[in-house]
Parts: sequence; C-alpha cells; structure tokens
Amino acid sequence: MKKLVAEFFGTLWLVLGGCGSAVFAAAYPELGIGFVGVSIAFGLTVLTMAYAIGHISGCHLNPAVTIGLWAGGRFEAKDIVPYIISQVLGAITGATVIYLIATGKPGFEVGGFAANGFNDQSPDGYGLVAALVCEIAMTFMFLIIILGSTHSKAPKGFAGIAIGLGLTLIHLISIPVTNTSVNPARSTSQALFAGGEFMSQLWLFWVAPVIGALIAGIVYKFLSPDDE
Repeated sequence: MKKLVAEFFGTLWLVLGGCGSAVFAAAYPELGIGFVGVSIAFGLTVLTMAYAIGHISGCHLNPAVTIGLWAGGRFEAKDIVPYIISQVLGAITGATVIYLIATGKPGFEVGGFAANGFNDQSPDGYGLVAALVCEIAMTFMFLIIILGSTHSKAPKGFAGIAIGLGLTLIHLISIPVTNTSVNPARSTSQALFAGGEFMSQLWLFWVAPVIGALIAGIVYKFLSPDDE
C-alpha cells in the first residue's frame, strides 16, 4: 500500500509540475519559460521524486515505465495493474488541481490543457505516423536511460539526475510533435479535461509508449550485464 500511495503522489507531482507549468506559465512569453521551461519542469518533477520516493516505490510515475521495467526483468507482473491504477488516479488528481487553480482566473479557457495530440492537435501539425514514431522512440530511450542508470553496476546515487535530464531532453525534442507524452497516465489526465479530439486520440498515447517500453525492456535485457 505504501508503494501505491507513493506512486499516486509522485504522479500527481509530475502532472502538477510539468503540465501545470505549461498551463500557467508557457502561454506567457513575458514570463520567460516557453517550451524550454516546460521541458525543464518535467525533468525536475522526476528528479525530485526519484530522491523522495525512489526508495519506497521505485518512482515509476508512468504506466509505460512500469511495463518496461517488467519487460526488463526488474518488476513483478502481479504489481503492474495496481501501480498503473495508482499512477492514473494520481495524474487525474494533479490535473484536477491544475483545473481548479486555472479556473480561478476570469476568462480562462480549457483549450488543449497541455494535452497530447497529432494532426490539428499537434503543436506544430505533425501527423499520425510522425507522432507514433516519435512516442515509441522517445519512450524507448527513456526506458534505456532508466534501466541503465538504475543497474547495480551503474554509479550510485546519480540515477535520478540521469532520468530527470533524460526526460528534459525528450521534451525538448518532442514537444513540437505531440506535446510530449511518453506517459499514458499524464496523457489521460489532460485529455479528460481537454476533451474532444484529444480524447479520441488518446489511444496513441497509450499504445506508442507501451510499445517503446516493451522494446526497451527486451533490448536492455540483452545489453545488460548478467548480474544485477
């Protein structure tokens, strides 16, 4: 239960910090944040939670990470569904907090609400195939970073930094394409409020990250040293 509660609050923080920065600050150039600032914000949420709850739950914060760690032999199958439920509930709670704050400003419009999408819902108009390839590739690399930096033979104490910087780089690459998901829980939480086409496109932001994570788990099992 402690692990599930940790995943709930960790994913809440991921959404509140990352998506919150996009909703509250990125739309205002005079604040100097832009998509670079949002990228850093997402990386900081994972970095901070890695040290806050990594020793409790492993700090997955992401259904794709949970599935990828299972594929890589680092996680038990029986815990996958409870972890994913906790992550999705935490993400939705984080999005609800963002919504309650955002609607406190007169004239606020939900709009895209930091949701993910392709075609007209892509920040720069990228299509379905581009979005699919991007999300698979970015999630694949994210899991390679996670699996590698948390290996017993990796330098101790630096995994959170590598993972946080990895997620920052992923956002710097892919925000223009899909607004960056690599996390089905994060995507679900925003699509629920954005609605419309964002909900109808949500399937891609479950399918692509899971595919990327599964491939990464298999590949890293091949690359990894025999002993953990």
